[in-house]
Amino acid sequence: MEITRSNIETTKGPVDWFTGDVYLDAVAAPREGSTVAAALVHFTPGARTAWHTHPHGQTIFVTEGVGRCQREGGPVETIRPGDRVFFEPGENHWHGAAPDRLMVHIAIQRADASRATVAWADPQRSRPRTSSAVISPANRLPSSITPLKSAALRCASASTFASIVSSEIIR
Repeated sequence: MEITRSNIETTKGPVDWFTGDVYLDAVAAPREGSTVAAALVHFTPGARTAWHTHPHGQTIFVTEGVGRCQREGGPVETIRPGDRVFFEPGENHWHGAAPDRLMVHIAIQRADASRATVAWADPQRSRPRTSSAVISPANRLPSSITPLKSAALRCASASTFASIVSSEIIR
């Protein structure tokens, strides 16, 4: 057993990956013996990911707020707390907050042999770029967002994360 104490700062999502303000907290990073990566992702109203794919698919589990998601060629879907969305391997998609609501989800995915977890659409050339980063250095979470990190949410997220990983992600 290994306990990792929370010492990683909340980071602001890179502008190449997100529109609007998005903040990330690392939950798990791929390492020797494990390919699972996970992050708690906080979207401000209207913020969303760029189009992207995952080599082994991705599960998102909504913990707070109201969000939206879409796979390429499909309708925009509304997602709420307790909703779980699985994007198939290689399925081009985006997800984020509704225009007038915050949204928080746990994003879980596996790294491939090259340790890449995601391929982001390049807005300049409309082609995928791969990344193995779970989070990147940036700004701390602003004080206006800190209620999202309440003790109750942390406890719910930890137990929910454990059950999702044990029942659906490790295949």
